[in-house]
Parts: sequence; structure tokens; C-alpha cells
Amino acid sequence: MPNTKSKMKMRKAVVRFSGDSGDGMQLTGEIFSQSSGSAGNDLTTIPDFPAEIRAPQGSIGGVSSFQIQIGGTEIYTPGDEVDVLVALNPAALSANIKFLKPGGTIIADRDNFNKKYLKKAGYNENPLDDGSLHDYQVVPAPASSLTKDALKDLGLDMQSVSRSKNMFALGIVYHLFNRPMEPTIDFFEKKFKGKPKIIQANMRALKAGYYYAETTDVLPASIVIPPADLPKGTYRNIDGNTAIAWGALAAAKKSNKKLSLSSYPITPASEILHEIAARKDQGAIVLQAEDEIAAISAAIGASYAGNLSITSTSGPGVSLKTEAMGLAVIAELPLVVINVQRSGPSTGLPTKTEQGDLSQALYGRHGEAPMIVIAASSPDDCFFYGYQACRLAMEHMTPVVLLSDSYLASGKSPWRIPSLDELPDINISEFNGNLEDWGPYLREQKFLNRYWKKPGEPGFEHRIGGLEKEDISGHLTYDPENHEKMVQMRQDKVNRVAKKLPNQEVTGAQSGDLLVVGWGSSYGAINAAIMELIEEGHHNVGFTNFNYISPLPKNTADIFDRFEQILVCELNKGQFANYLRTQLPQFAYDQFNKNQAQPFFTSEIKSEILKILEA
Repeated sequence: MPNTKSKMKMRKAVVRFSGDSGDGMQLTGEIFSQSSGSAGNDLTTIPDFPAEIRAPQGSIGGVSSFQIQIGGTEIYTPGDEVDVLVALNPAALSANIKFLKPGGTIIADRDNFNKKYLKKAGYNENPLDDGSLHDYQVVPAPASSLTKDALKDLGLDMQSVSRSKNMFALGIVYHLFNRPMEPTIDFFEKKFKGKPKIIQANMRALKAGYYYAETTDVLPASIVIPPADLPKGTYRNIDGNTAIAWGALAAAKKSNKKLSLSSYPITPASEILHEIAARKDQGAIVLQAEDEIAAISAAIGASYAGNLSITSTSGPGVSLKTEAMGLAVIAELPLVVINVQRSGPSTGLPTKTEQGDLSQALYGRHGEAPMIVIAASSPDDCFFYGYQACRLAMEHMTPVVLLSDSYLASGKSPWRIPSLDELPDINISEFNGNLEDWGPYLREQKFLNRYWKKPGEPGFEHRIGGLEKEDISGHLTYDPENHEKMVQMRQDKVNRVAKKLPNQEVTGAQSGDLLVVGWGSSYGAINAAIMELIEEGHHNVGFTNFNYISPLPKNTADIFDRFEQILVCELNKGQFANYLRTQLPQFAYDQFNKNQAQPFFTSEIKSEILKILEA
């Protein structure tokens, strides 16, 4: 049925779905993301849920949320203030009302605003009735009871019926945003194939919510978000973990190597293991090891055998892998260590985000053990930097740390699927000399990478290991001068990677009063803040975001030199700022740091920039 209500056109909108951990908020948000992507909107999402498997029902600690910003323009973040808040119980309302902008819409399940759940959420009175929500447009829909009516003849148990109310709420949101229901019904039929009652339950609940909004006029107008003007191509929504997995698969294909992944499951990195394990059809080899140490040790063995080898983990897992990372450095083997950062230390907040492992990536090994460190900045570019990490590891015969984080791992954005021809070539140095001149530590002279030979290849039999090696021959030696030479060689090898890196780029002013610096996933919030400031006439601010951290791009000092002041924004206590002080001490760095296990808001960055400009 066409939506005949008056229409309100918006450039972008933020929707937040929230409810109990068992209410299916993540699936609801995912389905709305798919629908928005199909409508041609750009989008970015962020899930927000507790680590506990099942917190007490109706408690604020058990609230699970999913936020999405959709737009007819480029979208860089999941958004700050929310336009539409779906709250399936009082706890969800209490936990999320602070995000809703004045005049925003609340879609609440009135049936769950009962005495029991109000008390659990800390309400003395029902906020749907006491006038405390007068600044918002409230839609108190009887979602639970109407869903029960719609599903009464399906013969489902009460728990299954109750779970379907998320689709009722989604139906209201579909009506609000003029979304067709047919693609989602097709999705139900595929996802729940062989479970006709579940298909019917979801379909009926979705339609019940849609037609409730249509027939009761609870929404005075519908919202129209035009399609975004994105580059032509085939798109899909992708999360950061899946993107990293596909980046590694693409690198294996491009380099004609077998991909080996050896990992131990850990939040929030486990989906990389799941995704590659499902791609045996692409030739991937996967080992789920008994612990983190075994995982990286097996990965080093796979690399020695000639495979493109990666291992995925999070901060606590990297702590266990550090000794073996040093082995990969001294053995000069290509290896990608993927660290999907989470809030620490220790177990910390395992489902929440932070950029707290940068110093660990740069320095967290004994001895002089330099490694390439790069960081992805959006869910979709996790594909490219996953590919780049593999390329740099193989071309330079050295381990690479790829930093992602929980925000990127679980968030989604549209990804234009590239062809293999569009990806940079992977040029692994080949030894073409006489066999009698070869040694396991013989090097290509421009970048100092040793030649990668399989240990059993006829004529090239050799051994490597954790003891220091003599240059070229690879024989064990305690010679002091050789050790100093090899230490410097391994450092120079990493330093020379800078010659291959693209120049660092600046958004906004190319010189002027203030340069805002970010790295990794802080890109979206900072970039959105800069775009807003430019629109408001502030043309004296530039922004540069670092993906290549060790080594730094070779034009970094030239960029810094063009600005009066440098502000480094990061989700830690200042680890990148401190690193820059060691690498480029001639500049002064101001800091803006956040340690709340949540990504930056655009408004926070913008406020800090304006404070500096107006000082």
C-alpha cells in the first residue's frame, strides 16, 4: 500500500533501535541498513550491546542498541543526535533518551511500560503519560499486544511471539521512511528457509507495524531521504571484520599464494576467523588453535612454508603473541597480525571500542623489533588496508600489525566491490642469480628484503629461527658487530617502506591556523566536523588522518610545517601524540582525548576546534 501521508525531505537522519538484549535489536538494525542501502542511501552503523550473554531482563545494564545514520550525502559516522528512537521497554528509553534531539520521535512499546519494568528502569511514573517527554514526538504503540494478535493462529510459543515485536517496530519505521516491505519479506524467506512459521511470524509482525502506522495516523508525516551520489558500481554493506577477511583473500588471489589464518577466538575479532573459515572455496586454510601463542606460532610456520599467513586477535591476545612476533621479526618472515582493539586493560569492556593499543603495536616487544604498523579508518576501507597489510608484509618480508577496533569491526558502511585489476600489484622479489650466490639472508638492495624461498625447495634448503643470524649465510653467530648490523638492517628495512607509501593528504585548508590530526577510526567524526566547519565559513582549518603509522608517510613533516597549531585527536590518553613527539620533535602537539569506550561525536570535535580557533 503506498504511503499517502505528507512527506518531509531530509539530507540525513539518525535512527537508534533499542531494547532488551533478547529483543533482536541488532537484527532489526541490520535489516533497516539493508533496506537503506537498497534505497541508495549512504550509511554508517554502530551496534552497542553489553558483553554479558544475558543481563537481567528489563534492566538498564541489559539494553542492546543499534544506531544508523542514513543520508543522501556522504555519511562519515553513525551520527551524534538521534532523530528517531525506538525503545521497546523503559530501560531502553532511560538509557538512550540522552541521545535524542529535541523534537525527535520516540517509538515506544506501550505494553512494556508496566509497573515491573518501570521500576527496573528507575521510573516512579510512566514517562509516556507524565508529560516529561513533552519535547519529543511520542508514538506509544501497543507493539507486544498487536504482535500477539497478528500471530495468534500460528501455534508459536509465547517467547517466539514476544520476540517478533521487533518487526512490528520495524514496520512503523518502514512506514516513516517510505521503505518497501517486499525485499525484507524475501529476506525472511531466505534466512528462515524451512521454518515457515518463523517466516510468517516476522512477515505478519512487520506488516502489522506498517499498517498500524498507516491507519492510526500516529506519524504526522513520512521522511524522504534521497539517494546519495556515490561512484557507480556494485555495492554491498560490509562490516570491518568481513572487509579485512576479504582483503586478505584478495591479496592471496593477487599474489597467487595460499591464505593461511591461524587464530584463537576473541571478541571483537572472531568474525574474521568465521568469515575466512567459510571461504575454503577460495583456497583458504584455517586453524583454530588452542590459544593465542599456538595460533601465532602456527602462523609463522605457515609463512615459512610459503603461504600468505595472518593471525587475528584483540589486545589481550596480542599480549600473549608478543614473543612470537619477535620471532617473526628476526626470522624476517611475512606475517600479518590483526589487532581489533577493544577497551582495556585486561578484560576491560570487551564489546566497546578504544584506540588504546597503539603503543603496544609500536613498542610491545622485547629487544629491537621494529614492525610496520597501519590502521584502517572505516568499515569499508578495512578491505583495502587488510589487502595493504598483506602486500607490505610479502613485499618487505616483515611482520605487519593491522589495527582495527570494535567500532569498525561491528559497524557497517556501503562498500563498492572492486575488481582484482583495480587493486595494487603485489611484487614479491624473486632471486634470479646463481644458486651458489644465494643465502637465506641475501637481500634485494633497494628495500633490504630478503628473498622468500620455501625451506624444502631444491637447492634452497635452509633454516631460520630466533637466534641471531649471520648476514647473507644465515648461520648462527654471536658476533657483536654482526648483531648490530642486523639490528640496524631490520630497522632500515621498515624505514624504507616509507618510499612506497602514498603522500599524506590534507582535507580543508592546506595551510593555516590549525591542523587537526587523527589516525584510524577517528577519521569519520573528525572529517564530518571539518566538513561542517567549512560549510560555516571556517577556511583556516585542515585535517589529516593517518593510516600508515610506522613508518610515517615521507611528507608528514612538510604538512605539519604549514600550520601554526597541531591538534591530535584520539580515543586514548595521547599515544599517537606521544609517538609524533618522538618522530618529529620539532613540532608542538595539542591533544584532545576521550576514554569513554565510545567513538568520538562530531559535535565534540567541532567544539574543541572552535575553542582553539576562538582562543
